[in-house]
Amino acid sequence: MRAQTFTPPFFATHANVFQQGQLRSLYNALLEQPLSDELRAQAADFLDRQLQELQAQTDNCDLPQDPAHWQAWLEQRNASVGEAFQEYRQQRQTGAPRRYFRHRAHALHFLRSVAPTKLVDGSWLHGLLRHWRDPAYAGLIRIYLEELGGGRPDKNHVRLYRQLLASQDCADQQDLDDACYQQGAIQLALGWLADDYLPELIGFNLGYEQLPLHLPISAFELAELGLDPYYFTLHVTVDNAASGHARMALESIRGLIPAGSDAQAFMRRLRLGYRLNDQGPGTLDAIRAFDPQQSLIDMLTRKAEVGRHLHADYCQIEGRTVNQWLSEPGGIAGFLDALQRRGWIRRGEQASHSRFWGLIEGERAQMFGVFNGYERQLLRDWIETPADADSAVKGSNGRRRPRPQYSTANVEAPEDRDSQLLALRLKQLPTPAARIDELLGWMTPARHHHPAGLLATREFCRLLEIPA
Repeated sequence: MRAQTFTPPFFATHANVFQQGQLRSLYNALLEQPLSDELRAQAADFLDRQLQELQAQTDNCDLPQDPAHWQAWLEQRNASVGEAFQEYRQQRQTGAPRRYFRHRAHALHFLRSVAPTKLVDGSWLHGLLRHWRDPAYAGLIRIYLEELGGGRPDKNHVRLYRQLLASQDCADQQDLDDACYQQGAIQLALGWLADDYLPELIGFNLGYEQLPLHLPISAFELAELGLDPYYFTLHVTVDNAASGHARMALESIRGLIPAGSDAQAFMRRLRLGYRLNDQGPGTLDAIRAFDPQQSLIDMLTRKAEVGRHLHADYCQIEGRTVNQWLSEPGGIAGFLDALQRRGWIRRGEQASHSRFWGLIEGERAQMFGVFNGYERQLLRDWIETPADADSAVKGSNGRRRPRPQYSTANVEAPEDRDSQLLALRLKQLPTPAARIDELLGWMTPARHHHPAGLLATREFCRLLEIPA
């Protein structure tokens, strides 16, 4: 086991079983259960490739070499983020525009882009649950349990994010770029291979639990746009450096660093794992990647693949039927230009002033149900933005923010057949240890946010006397 010998990771010396362009497939496979030996090999190969890429780069890691300096480093980082956020707030109060999101469509694009990562929140730690008997792992297990909300539906991070996406009708991720799945796949792979990559996992956890500046700013601007920021504000509080996950992550390392000559190799791997946080597109990359015009064209192109033969021929735009416009390769941009020239779309005005919008929303909208919430918001904001507007982010001074719709999840999740069967099974097991081992299979990334997984988490906390 690599975690026992603390030798450098095994860098892809076996057959290449992971090919570029299959990040989504690997991500989805790692959410399935149980894992086959072949899939475990794929996950290991994938992680080795990520680590090999980092090892080949110049080490620009900001984590101090000497662990004795980590506490001061943690406190300084936290203080810097706090100061930078207060500076941001002051800028907003004096009239500066939003820093991140142009409008709701931009914010929804961001929420969708980072969804593959958010929907496996904490997954890199789940493989440590099997060490529940070992006090050295207690802090890391506690972090995972808090990511699961202690079994409370209104505090389970994945459940909260799912509710956020569902509330805006933008849970569909079929069109996401493959790169959006890279960070989530890293987290899932670490979770399933926790014992083999223990130093990397600990380093990754230390980096991931730091409070980044983009977190409070995102929460502030989402609320300003009327979107529920609770998932993000919750992380601002739990990741604090005083008593939260950042502090717990730091304290957990001390009991897991081996003694003697193995310590140096362990620390090298830990630092490499810390840098895994930077692999794949991050939050700011997702925000910067938004191009309203291209996003709209891409969305309409996907719709055209289904509807290009379904429109009647009596309606023509500049002498061509809608089917003809949609059937022409690359014709969506020209179609949008034609709609503007003919007055069907009036850029820079309320969407309701555009005849085309009336086909999508309204009592007699012929295309009612064709577009989901994100797609409608994308079209609305594109219409209402003047065609000659620059790319700067617009916004108020932050003083008049619409009230967001905060999460209203019940404390108790509704029972389902699985939770009833689990409760019955637990009654049949003779010892607390046997019941705990039974619970572990229900607390995986794919299951912990469902009713049976929430029940399992609550029971796990009760048996180990961990406050939920």
